[in-house]
Amino acid sequence: MNQCLIVGSSRKYSPEAPQRDVVPSLGSGPAHPVWDPRCVRPSRATAMVLKVFFPSCCSSADSGILIGRWISEQNSAVILAVVHFPFIPGQVKQYLGEVQRVTEVSVSVLGSWSNSKQEKEERLSKFLEDLETIFCHEPWIQISKEGDSKFWSCSTLQKHSKNPQEEEIILVYYDQRKVMLSHLHPPLDTAGQGAEDASKLSAIFDTVARSQVLFMTDRYDEGPIKLTHWQSDGVEASIIVELLKQASVPACMLLTLLLSLLSGICRSRVLKFWPLSFLWSKLSTCEQLGYRLQHLQVISSNRKAQKQNQLMRKANIFVSLLIDVALGILLMSWLYRKNRIGHLADTLIPVADHVAEELQDLLQWLMGAPAGLKMNRALDQVLGRFFLYHIHLWISYIHLLSPFIEMILWYVGLSACLGLTVALCILSDIIALLTFHIYCFYVYGARLYCLKIYGLSSLWRLFRGKKWNVLRQRVDSCSYDLDQLFIGTLLFTILLFLLPTTALYYLVFTLLRLLVVIVQGLIHLLVDLIDSLPLYSLILRLCRSYRLAAGVKFRVLEQQDGKPLRLLMQINPLSYGGVVQTYRLPTYSCYPRDSWASLCKKLFLGELIYPWKHKGDKQN
Repeated sequence: MNQCLIVGSSRKYSPEAPQRDVVPSLGSGPAHPVWDPRCVRPSRATAMVLKVFFPSCCSSADSGILIGRWISEQNSAVILAVVHFPFIPGQVKQYLGEVQRVTEVSVSVLGSWSNSKQEKEERLSKFLEDLETIFCHEPWIQISKEGDSKFWSCSTLQKHSKNPQEEEIILVYYDQRKVMLSHLHPPLDTAGQGAEDASKLSAIFDTVARSQVLFMTDRYDEGPIKLTHWQSDGVEASIIVELLKQASVPACMLLTLLLSLLSGICRSRVLKFWPLSFLWSKLSTCEQLGYRLQHLQVISSNRKAQKQNQLMRKANIFVSLLIDVALGILLMSWLYRKNRIGHLADTLIPVADHVAEELQDLLQWLMGAPAGLKMNRALDQVLGRFFLYHIHLWISYIHLLSPFIEMILWYVGLSACLGLTVALCILSDIIALLTFHIYCFYVYGARLYCLKIYGLSSLWRLFRGKKWNVLRQRVDSCSYDLDQLFIGTLLFTILLFLLPTTALYYLVFTLLRLLVVIVQGLIHLLVDLIDSLPLYSLILRLCRSYRLAAGVKFRVLEQQDGKPLRLLMQINPLSYGGVVQTYRLPTYSCYPRDSWASLCKKLFLGELIYPWKHKGDKQN
């Protein structure tokens, strides 16, 4: 940070447009200033740079003394407020001691402020200089505003220093309210100069943020000390907000009680029996309900958030729940208008019959000569009739449920009031139930194909005089007799000639199964997007971007020989991608842990692919 300020004060500015030069930003990532030696103003070797951060809200304050924090490591002074006359020095010291005890910030009197527009007597400047002997701060900063002039004078006094050095002063204006409410995020690249600048800048933000107790007193309060800061027009408060805060306490207690009951029911032994435990672990709706139950427990917790990330996580969860429920209610209202539930139920049965007919036509095609391929007639007929019988059972099952379809859909539509994500998970489960026969076909074909692949690989090792050592998990040499080689040859020949017929059925049903999995995967991606998107942080970035600060940038206001360089510190907001990366909520679903090569290997070997595996589950 010192580098940027020093460069800003040592660059040459042309008299044509001295107010348009911009100092590069700090703490916002890998961007760093590029030094140009031709733009460096020669300075004395003994000169030091003093940076004074002055709140812009105090530029029109009456004369008084400056209170703030002195950061010796950066040779910087952060001005927090102006104490007006009249005051008693002992009361000021006592007040600052109380503020320092509460905020744990070393707040002290740093200097004097003179606004000559209100006070034109020359004895006032002499009185302000004498205050340095009372409060004893080195260096003593003197800032004065000369009427309507845009140039300010700023100087320092070092009476007690044995070797006083000439200091070059930089006056930096900052918006006190924005700096106090903003949260400075560390740069994504935490190495190099960016991390060092961010650590120096965080001291400024931390000083203003921790001094909120100081801002609760203003010049309109009845007391011995009159202050000017960003709340000079009165403490901002709202009766409605205070009433909502008071009403939220019993509401959170009631919600916590209800959630504790639901959590006790979910943890009961009844749900640990086999049918219920299996359904709870496999149905997406149960997983989403458990995930939302955890969110409600986080929101209703009476434990105060200790860090900014915890507070933002609660806010993001709360906004995500509200928007999710609002979208679910809109979907429910759309479904129950104009009898759309009845039309959907009337359409569902014909669609299921049409899918079953298409599958029957596909099996009839496979039982013939598909694409001119010569298949094993006996095995082809056995497999075709086996799958046709399953389709016949499936059609009977659908027609048996047809009188209850509309009632089931009517009650399922009511679950949309729990949120759009719950409705989408129910849709995914319905698709899984309606395509259960396709899943059965895929499992039958995969198991039969896998059996033949592993049988062929084992018999191929027999031809080469090898065998698989189960204990050592390796291939060892082995000697076989003539009978074993003869039987192995017969089995290898049978499996090899039956493999094309089995592989064709496996290929067809695997493609159908992958089509269903892709549709379910798209639904789950949408659910994960709604669950993980930090909506509150994005809305905050859109409406009040200064609340999420990635760094600052400095704009040169004016410069004149013999006067301090005046800069304006502006907050550089966090990018939208950085907001999503920083505040993204975790979800219950997991993305495929297998690579594309591993997935293709599993498909080639006939291993089953279970799309419902979540985090923490063991893979077979």
